[in-house]
Amino acid sequence: MSVDTLITGARVRTFDPLQPWAEAVGIDGDRIAYVGPASEAPTARRTVHADGRLLTPGIIDSHNHLLLGFDEDAVSLEGAHTLTEVRRRIADFAARRPDLTWICAENAVYSIVEGRRPNAADLEGLTDRPVFVTTYDQHSVWLNRQALSVLGISGGVDIAWGRPERDAAGEPTGWVTDFYTSAMTIAGLAELQRDIPMYSPERRYRKLLSSVRMAAASGITTAVEPQVPLAEIGLFQRALAEGELTSRVITALFHPVGADGAFRQRLKEAVQDAEADADPEGLLRLGPLKLYADDVIEPHTALMLEDYANRPGVRGRPSYPGRELVEVICELDRMGFQTHTHATGDAGIRLALDAIEQAGLRNGTTDRRHGIVHVECLHPDDLPRFGRLGVTAAMQPRHCSPDLVAGTWMENVGEDRWSRAWRFRSLLDSGATVAFSSDWQVGEMDPLVGLYSAATRAGLDGSDAWTTGETVGLDRSLEAYTVHGARAWHAEGDRGRVREGMLADLVVWSDDLYRHENDPAGLLDQHAELTLVGGRVAHSAGALAEPTATRAEDPVAAGLGEEQVHTH
Repeated sequence: MSVDTLITGARVRTFDPLQPWAEAVGIDGDRIAYVGPASEAPTARRTVHADGRLLTPGIIDSHNHLLLGFDEDAVSLEGAHTLTEVRRRIADFAARRPDLTWICAENAVYSIVEGRRPNAADLEGLTDRPVFVTTYDQHSVWLNRQALSVLGISGGVDIAWGRPERDAAGEPTGWVTDFYTSAMTIAGLAELQRDIPMYSPERRYRKLLSSVRMAAASGITTAVEPQVPLAEIGLFQRALAEGELTSRVITALFHPVGADGAFRQRLKEAVQDAEADADPEGLLRLGPLKLYADDVIEPHTALMLEDYANRPGVRGRPSYPGRELVEVICELDRMGFQTHTHATGDAGIRLALDAIEQAGLRNGTTDRRHGIVHVECLHPDDLPRFGRLGVTAAMQPRHCSPDLVAGTWMENVGEDRWSRAWRFRSLLDSGATVAFSSDWQVGEMDPLVGLYSAATRAGLDGSDAWTTGETVGLDRSLEAYTVHGARAWHAEGDRGRVREGMLADLVVWSDDLYRHENDPAGLLDQHAELTLVGGRVAHSAGALAEPTATRAEDPVAAGLGEEQVHTH
């Protein structure tokens, strides 16, 4: 037997129970043709010497907002934790970019102003142009006085893409909640595209391309974009047609609150049309539906079983009136849809589980693999229901880092409920499918950051570890990013393990990551050395091929022309 490419001298973690470890992997076409010892490996047209580096299945990022990649025409507020720093960055950017009609900024944290929400007055004096700021989780927006005026948000006027907060006199404060649940509705997106330059189709497409390139460079071979409006399916189809999808993409179409039977039929037709026109390489797939059970804990809008610790009488609210979510998920399940439901509060999670359980009972369906996203505050009574009902917990290790949740999430929930926070280990121990993901750009896309965060539950500087009883070691975390990710999307037949006959979706890391098990901080110094998607080079850190912005070419054309290739 001879193969196209042989990767040898690697430490191969296969996640195949029959052969957990190997030394060499042979690739023929887009499939894995050999897994085993180097001494028995077949001959190959090209040989890659991995020199002891770790080779794993490609990362499956089960919740990655590709459409929210960084915008070069917006201010990044990542790492800005004080109002002074936020104001400095916005003012400097406004001075540098007199060509922009709007000053847009991204990734603000909720705790910029202590003890209250930021407001329009906090942005006074920076520029005479309207300012539009999104929070790091995309669930709230912060506007200055000029933006309120341009958008016509006044005491009695609302907007389609959010819920403006108002002061005691009924006037808008400049803070808008429920943003992302409203912004991707037909009306909400139309208003955003009309008024806010950052949401123009061309800028959204640029973000998509940037994010896809970053995914391949991070070792991500399948990315799930969890919230795609019907109006933006064309951006992904354009990227496919133009050869820009270097990693595989699964798009979860957005099902907004209030959608009726006619809208659900449009969703069904969109999925059927995509299946009829499926690309032969399997790079783009439509199918799951994104819903919301509640909002988020930081602005007290997630649904809680008991009052927020610092807001007596406040328990948040469900996204759908009452228990309407149960009827919606039952109907979508009947239509054959798999659902991907956002739920962060303990009551929101319970509501989503109730809906999924009822769907199975009413419709007699099994193995639909509905998912609940985030699962941030999980009541102990509901933990075993994930495994029992076959519900995927799509979770983000980085979200539990104290540098993101201290001062807001932790105080809002209260220390008595910290034991319910991001229960990775307990869910895995219960037998549930736990699909790890980044929630880019809420968190860093790099799965190495997720592996570190799962192992430490500490800040990126190693400080302030908390709820450490829920830490998860490297091997189980890699399994959550690969095996569990494949299972979550009914894709375990062709990805998630290194096994003969599977797709050659693989990543060679810069080191043997298992050397850093006892000191997870070392993971943050590593990177994806080589990413293969269907046997093609989607990314190389430089030793094998130059990274490319287009679909990966044949390895020879991509720079693997020599018969013997070494990583460095």
